[in-house]
Amino acid sequence: MNEFEKDVQSKSHDIFDSGIGFIFSFIFFMVIFFIGVFVDVIG
Repeated sequence: MNEFEKDVQSKSHDIFDSGIGFIFSFIFFMVIFFIGVFVDVIG
C-alpha cells in the first residue's frame, strides 16, 4: 500500500472541493463583471 494513503489530510472527496472552488471563482469573476458594468453605467 502507498505510504501516503495511510495518513491523509482530508477525508472529503475531491469533487466537493473542486465544486466549491468553481463556485467561489465564478462568484469572484461575476462580482468583477458587475463592478465593471456598474462603473460603465455611472460613467
